[in-house]
Amino acid sequence: MKKLTVFGLILLTGVMTAAGQATEKQEIELRYGPGLDEIFAVQKKIRNIHPFLNKLYPVAIYDSGRFHIFEPDLEKKSFVPAGDVPAPTEVPDKLRAALGLDYDGGGIVCAVTGDVFDSLEGYVTIFHEFIHCRQWEEGEQDLKMELSVARSAAAKQDFMWELNHPFPYPDSQFTEIYGIFLEALKENRPQTVWNCRRFLREILNTQDFEYMIWQEWKEGFARLIENRIRIGLGLGENRGGREEPFDRVSFYAGGEGLIQLLVQEDPDLLEDLEGLFHAMLQIY
Repeated sequence: MKKLTVFGLILLTGVMTAAGQATEKQEIELRYGPGLDEIFAVQKKIRNIHPFLNKLYPVAIYDSGRFHIFEPDLEKKSFVPAGDVPAPTEVPDKLRAALGLDYDGGGIVCAVTGDVFDSLEGYVTIFHEFIHCRQWEEGEQDLKMELSVARSAAAKQDFMWELNHPFPYPDSQFTEIYGIFLEALKENRPQTVWNCRRFLREILNTQDFEYMIWQEWKEGFARLIENRIRIGLGLGENRGGREEPFDRVSFYAGGEGLIQLLVQEDPDLLEDLEGLFHAMLQIY
């Protein structure tokens, strides 16, 4: 047998590498294809809950150090491969997030780990993140920059401020007033709600108050739609954040209740994300 030339070895290695990559992509498609396609089936059950649920977004599944991106094909009622990119940072277990990824035709995606397809609640979470994708499309970045807390973070290149802002959750005055606020929302006592908002504005500095409103708008709206989906699918409501000790998730609960109260007075706000944001910003 003739010895392979150096060129032949390089060529053979390249072919084997390409074949290996193709096999890996095929395995990814086979592993996650059924779970992805089930999104269409779940959407059919819930799409009448809110108009925003009529649109599906790309899903990026983290596996083996890369995000494997699938886009919805409405004709085929299937998610089709759209490329893959290396994960830019360390990815946590049970990732559930809306992220902007740089891929061909890139943009906002629902980024998850594969275990999201293991339960119906996982699919609810996917639609929660789709709501965040819609917020991004509806001008989230511009709305964010209306807030001094966001402009300050941008100037410092603090890209994690939405998660890590040092909000004074343990402060006794905040804990007391936010607790009364949540109880008033539960009991549908608008005047107490408005009084609490005024007190919160008095005890919080501007950036902390803005941060609270931002989380209430962004996560509160997603929680509101999530709970409507959960009820529609026969699941229990997500009530996380309603009890002490308060933390960022408490703003999910507070935002959900506040939005429900505002929508009682102006139903159009349920589909007007910009108008809803400004309405929440002005309450104090």
